[in-house]
Amino acid sequence: MVAGPTSPPGGDPRPDEPLATGDAPAASPSAARGGNRLPEGDVTAMFDEIAPVYDRLNTIMTLRLDGRWRAAATAATGVGPGDSVVDVAAGTGKLAAALADRVGPFGRVAAVDLSPRMVALGRAATSDLVQLEFLLGNALDLPFDDGTFDAATIAFGLRNLADFGAGFREMRRVVRPGGRVVCLELTMPRPRWWGRIHRATFHRLAPLVGSMVGLGETYDYLPASLEGFPDAEQLARLMVAAGLVDVTIRRLGLGAVALHAGRVRGG
Repeated sequence: MVAGPTSPPGGDPRPDEPLATGDAPAASPSAARGGNRLPEGDVTAMFDEIAPVYDRLNTIMTLRLDGRWRAAATAATGVGPGDSVVDVAAGTGKLAAALADRVGPFGRVAAVDLSPRMVALGRAATSDLVQLEFLLGNALDLPFDDGTFDAATIAFGLRNLADFGAGFREMRRVVRPGGRVVCLELTMPRPRWWGRIHRATFHRLAPLVGSMVGLGETYDYLPASLEGFPDAEQLARLMVAAGLVDVTIRRLGLGAVALHAGRVRGG
């Protein structure tokens, strides 16, 4: 689930920032492992429950900026016609469909998610895209050989993994040398005063929006999933530790969203 309307339109996003040594402390081992997350089965059940309203609530909570952020993530992959991409924790496939448009009918996009209901809805919504396939699968154990894809993406799903570092390592494993791994995720805005305002607003907004469709208690999980989540610089260091190089950070939504991109060594 994506950020709330504490990240309204305004100004151009900053250019990509290369990861600079020493600009933030290394991520703690608990942050790298995913910290205090729901059990995998509970996460799957939760997303099965919210699947029918997931995309609609995302659009409401982001003031329709979610499409712009997906476009930025798609561009960050660097893929073109005929290329292949795996979208991890794909949900109903909004990002996967944008990637499918980019690679064209002779390319390939594999959308992987643990939620059977998300996968079913995604398949139904994108049945006309012959280059897009949906698969039930675990982000920490992707059902592909090494170096299968030209790029891998994950959008607003990393914080639901039990081990963030392992998620990046698995995406790196299935991408060929020279290919890119792209992560679009919530982050704490800077400076701190703005981050505190954003946090307080998001903690109130997510359950309120969820209550509009009878899912207020379920949407309590969304703000909680950000507690202890690595900040943008720490997340970049996890990507480097996973074996990625040339890692950059691009801040979107007035800093409430971070777009990370890294390259698999070689190629």
